[in-house]
Amino acid sequence: MQITPILPPREASAAPRSGPAPDDPLYLRAQQLEAAFLAEMLGLAGLGETEGAFGGGIGEEQFSSFLRQEQAQAIVARGGIGLAESLFLAMGGGNDAA
Repeated sequence: MQITPILPPREASAAPRSGPAPDDPLYLRAQQLEAAFLAEMLGLAGLGETEGAFGGGIGEEQFSSFLRQEQAQAIVARGGIGLAESLFLAMGGGNDAA
């Protein structure tokens, strides 16, 4: 079985593509969007749900969203799933007007 790449291979003479600056305001917003998306996906996956009758009750249900949000932000801080970079480019980031 042969798998064909989606993108053509980069040529050796091509300039390396630089990523977004970590302190770029647009990139920071893209990271926040990625974290919000991941937090929602973690919630839908059932992260933070209690298994038994002796869970944390109503308080645990209310505060589990904070835990999921922090876990999602930690995922993004470690590189995430690449959604922030895609959002950054889709919003026009990285286009040099000069």
